[in-house]
Amino acid sequence: MDLNSDLGEGFGAWKMGDDDAMLDIVTSANVACGFHAGDPSVMRRVCERAAERGVVIGAHVAYRDLAGFGRRAMDVAPADLADDVLYQIGALDAFARAAGTSVRYVKPHGALYNTAAVDPEQAAAVVEGIRRFRPGLALLCPPGSEMAKQAEKAGFPAYAEAFADRAYTPEGLLVSRKLPGAVLHDADEVASRAVAMATTGKVVAADGTELALQPHSLCVHGDTPGAVELARRIRAGLDASGVHIGSFIEAA
Repeated sequence: MDLNSDLGEGFGAWKMGDDDAMLDIVTSANVACGFHAGDPSVMRRVCERAAERGVVIGAHVAYRDLAGFGRRAMDVAPADLADDVLYQIGALDAFARAAGTSVRYVKPHGALYNTAAVDPEQAAAVVEGIRRFRPGLALLCPPGSEMAKQAEKAGFPAYAEAFADRAYTPEGLLVSRKLPGAVLHDADEVASRAVAMATTGKVVAADGTELALQPHSLCVHGDTPGAVELARRIRAGLDASGVHIGSFIEAA
C-alpha cells in the first residue's frame, strides 16, 4: 500500500506543513507546482529531499488560484486547462530532474480534483495535459471517477486513491470542507480507517453505509493540523497489520 501526502505547499515567506517530517513517513509526494501553492525554491527543496529519501514525486496540479489555495471552483476552458496541466508538470519535472529523478505521476488538487472527478470535459482536459507531457504517465485519482474513465480511454494507467483523513458521502465523493466533520482529526479513527481501507478495500461513509474503494494509495493531507502524527499513526497501524508499504508506481 502506498502512503502519499500533499507537500511543497509553502510560498515565499509562508510555510505550510512539515515537509521534511512527512518525507520520512510517506512513499509518494504530491508536490505543489506553483498554481495553488509552492514556488521555485520550495519545489526545488522538496524534490531534492524526496530524491534523497527515495520518495516518488508526483505533480500536484491545480487551478490557477493562489489566493484560494486551489479550493475554489473555477470555470476554465478545457484547452486552457490542458495547457495549465502541461505547464505545471513540466515545471516540477525540471526540479525533479535537477535532483536526479523525475515526475512519475500526476494528482490534481482541491477544486480541480473534485470537479474532474465528476465532469467529463475537465477530466479529459487533465488527461490531455498529461498526454502532451508524456503519454502513459500515471494518474492518481478517485476510483471510478471521470478521471479514471478518461485515463482508461486514453490508454493511461489510473490508480485509485482514498483519503484517511476525510469523510466520504454515500456516493463515494469527499464531504465538502464547508460541512462539519469533513476533515477527520482523531488519530485513532484515522489510523483505523486507513488500516480498514488497506486490508478490506472498504470505508464507512458519513451516513454509516459501507463503500468499496479498493485504493492503491492512501492520502494524508500535509496541511491538516497534526498531519505528521496522523501519518505516523497510519504507518504504524499498517505495519502492525502486516500491510506492505511501498509506492504504487514501484509496485506497478
